[in-house]
Order: sequence, then structure tokens, then C-alpha cells
Amino acid sequence: MVTFDEEKQKKRLEELRTKEAEDVSRMLSDKYGIPYSDLSIVPINTDALRLFPEETARDAKIAVFKLAGKQASIGVLSPEREKTIMVLKDLENQGYVPHVFLVSERSLERAWERYKEISYAKESTEGVLEVAHEQIASFLEKLKTSADVKKLVEEIARGKQKFHTSSLVEAFISGALGTEASDIHIEPEEHFVRLRLRLDGVLQDIVEFEPKIYKLVLSRIKILSGLKLNVRDEAQDGRFSIKLKDIEIEVRVSVIPGAYGESVVMRLLNPKAISVPMKELGIEERLFKTLEHEIGRPNGMILNTGPTGSGKTTTLYAFLKRIHTPKIKIITIEDPIEYHLPGITQTQVNDDEGYTFLAGLRAAMRQDPDVIMVGEIRDHDTAETAVNAALTGHLVLSTLHTNSAAGAIPRLIELGVNPKILGSALNVAIAQRLVRKLCSACKKKGDPTQEDLKIVEVIIATIPKEIVPKTFEFWYPVGCEKCNNTGYKGRIGLFEAVRMNKEIEKLTTENPSEREIKEQASSQGILDMRQDGILKVVNGVTTLDELRSVLELETI
Repeated sequence: MVTFDEEKQKKRLEELRTKEAEDVSRMLSDKYGIPYSDLSIVPINTDALRLFPEETARDAKIAVFKLAGKQASIGVLSPEREKTIMVLKDLENQGYVPHVFLVSERSLERAWERYKEISYAKESTEGVLEVAHEQIASFLEKLKTSADVKKLVEEIARGKQKFHTSSLVEAFISGALGTEASDIHIEPEEHFVRLRLRLDGVLQDIVEFEPKIYKLVLSRIKILSGLKLNVRDEAQDGRFSIKLKDIEIEVRVSVIPGAYGESVVMRLLNPKAISVPMKELGIEERLFKTLEHEIGRPNGMILNTGPTGSGKTTTLYAFLKRIHTPKIKIITIEDPIEYHLPGITQTQVNDDEGYTFLAGLRAAMRQDPDVIMVGEIRDHDTAETAVNAALTGHLVLSTLHTNSAAGAIPRLIELGVNPKILGSALNVAIAQRLVRKLCSACKKKGDPTQEDLKIVEVIIATIPKEIVPKTFEFWYPVGCEKCNNTGYKGRIGLFEAVRMNKEIEKLTTENPSEREIKEQASSQGILDMRQDGILKVVNGVTTLDELRSVLELETI
């Protein structure tokens, strides 16, 4: 005899309805070119929900489920609903950057249920998770050098000021901002903890403090950046934001386990440091005119190559600002968004949600853009899609990890791009490095060694005479208060480029090596990075030692 299990059948029917609803959402996601998300398996951040009252969220059929600084991840039932569009526009007007995901009504209901948890709760971040901006502003007035940072940290740690863990963390952040450092490193040793700041790309020891203070500081940083306090044997990543006047600075936090405790690195994404005009990048005049022409073209691909930390993204931002007008639409796919550009649609990669460089590029293509910036080309599918975009009327800017401009073409071929169409797609490949500039307040003239003089003479002989100074002198670092006693202040780029012309295009179809492309491109009259660097040395901008730190000079 067959028995009918009504409860089991109801459960099965509910599962089928759920699957059907999610399948519909996935299809709509493809239709609109918006990434899909299932909020039944995604953590819902209650602080993110606070951006809108429950009534507004239900009326507009939306839910904010994640918030990182001003980056808001938002689930929507349909991007075409009038109320949804109005609410998203209002969010943008408040300075937030919405990242929209298509979700089912069931997903929204799950998110809206979480409003019950905050209807009676007070703001949990007030005085606990929020960095004291006023304190940082106060510290910044007296922190201009690494010596100032050391003195303040020691005063707080010794208790000359009333000790607060938050004050110490804010002193670290203020010190980094005051000295224009890019990173804060907190490194525990056996008997002490070291604080270091990365100034102009080089780490500098600042101060040492006791392990008992470090434990409090670590907890404070973990709370600020949303990391788990009880996890000590795994790497964790988090973030938080600081707003000073009209500037919002995002802090990326990385914590990894070590022999004597967890090592912490805080990276400061300071818009002031990243926002460099194209004219101030350090591009040689003739190459500057070439690049200005290339970024003004309506289609094609511009690639910028170099290792991590060589300034590639800053250069691409400078290009975008140079060409941006209200008449063109620019979309970026970045990881992360380091600097917010007014009037440009910027999106951020989120691998957990399936919004990769490839997914972002495909979605951007449906938005009818004139210019697309892809943060990095890492795989075959992204490379092929970017090339196709460049061939179909779009200007595509991106980065690639190679050691030279000539290496970009073999790398694209290695990623599976058809060599026969590469010549039509690629406009120019650039390579760059960053070197520290001599401090103008304390640099001094000096005599080079015979070895240094020989290197300079060999490279100078390969440079067109009309751009070589008739007389040149060697300058060396000294160190003063203005440069934190390093002898260097600020950084500048070294650049080289390979333009796609008939000769390079023909060579591309023959699966060329990097060396073959470089030899063919030498007739283009564009300086390579060694030549560009040597000109900056003889013009007193930097030193030969700095060039050696990023280039192999002796292998000429």
C-alpha cells in the first residue's frame, strides 16, 4: 500500500518553487548584464541595511546587504523599476557607489527579515568601530616627519598622555598620512613589536613598543576592519574608511600569522597620492605627445605593464582624467577602486559574488561605453574579450604583468589571443617603474665613480643628441627634516613604449620573442626605461643607485 507523505510533498514543492525563482533571477541577470546573487547564502550586514528604512527598501524592492566604506552592494528585483532607480540615484547623491546585483523576491524577504534585529538596536559603531577623525586631524597638525611620529607613539605608549588603544592606532594612521606613507607595517618580534612606514616605496623603521600594547592594538585594528578576534592562525583581510574634510581614505588591512604573533599591514588608499595629472607622471616629452595621441583615438587597446607597485593604475587614472568629457561614457572594472573619478562609472571586482574582470568587462560592453578600463588582464577569456572590445569601436585601457613594453605582445599571444587580429587591436604597450626623486632641499653635487661614469656614457651614447644636456652633473642624497632624513622626496615614473605599426604587426604574426620586438621597435625613436632613467639622473632628478634598484644597468 502506497502512503502519501503530505509534508514531504509540500517541502519538495517549495524547493521546486525556490529553484524556479532563482533560475528566473539568473536569466534576468544575463538579460540586464547585472551579476546575480543569492542572499540566502550571502551574509547580510545589518549596518548596511541601515542605509534605508525598511519601508523604503520594501517599496523599492531593494536590500543593501554589504557596506565597505562608500561601496554598497545592493540586491534589486529589477533595475527598471522607477522607485528602484530613484532610490539608487539618491544613494549616489549621498556619495555612495552602488554595486547592483539581481536577486529574487525570496532573497529580498530574507534580507528584510534582518530589519527586526536592528529595529530596537542603537548604532553599534559609534565610539567603538569608528576612527576618531577629529583626533587624526589634531595629530596631523604636528606630524610632519618620521621623528614626530616616533615621539608621539612613545608618549602615548609610556602613558604621558592618558593611554587609549584607539589613540595609538590613530597615531599610526596620522603618522602615515602626515609623512605621506603608503603602508603601515606592525611586525611582532620575540621581545618587542616594530612599527614601520613605507615612504616613497621604501620601508623605514619608526619605533618599537611592548608586546602587551601590541595585543590591544591588534584587537582594535581587527574590530575596525571587521576581522575575527578569535582567529589567530589564519590570514584575514578587511578594511575601514577615514573621512578627513572632503577626502575619504580607505584603509585595506591584511593580517597573517607569524612566529611571535600576527603581522599587520595597513595600506592607505589616499586619493591625494593617487591623483596625479598626466603631465606630472615623468613621461618624456616625445613619448608624452605619442601617448596623448593614442588615448585620444576612438578605439583600440592601450596596455600598461610592470610589476606590482610600479604605478600602473595611477597612470591609467591620469589617462582617463585627461580624456574625460561629458560627451563620452567611461566604465572601469577595478580591484580595488583606489580613487573615485567624478563623472566616470566605476565598478569593483567581487570574486565571491562572481563579478570578475571578465564578468565586469562583458557587462560593461552592454552599457554602450566609449572607453573601458579593465584593472588587469589575467587570463585567456579576459584577454580575448578585451581585444574584441578594442576591435568593435571601444578604447580599452588595461594592465598586464610583463617586464617590458615589448613583452606585452608575447604575453597576449601566450594567453591565447589570435596574433592575426592583435595588430589591429593594440595601439600601444607601455612599461613603467617608479624611482624616488632627490630631495630638492638637501641634494648635493658629487663626483661619480669610474664604473658609474662608464655606465652613464654607454647609455647616453644611445640617446638622440638633441635631448641630451650639453653638460651634466651628478647629484646625491643627503637627508633633512623635509625628506625624513632619507635624501629623497616623492617618486617619478620611468617609461618606455612600443607602438603598433606595420613592421610590428607583421612580426606579431610570426610568434616573436620579446627581444625581437624590442629590436624592431628601436626604430620608433622612443626611449627605453634605461635611457629615460639616465636622462633623469643627469638632470638631477634621481640617482644611479635608484635606477639600479629597479633596472639592470650593468647588463648593457
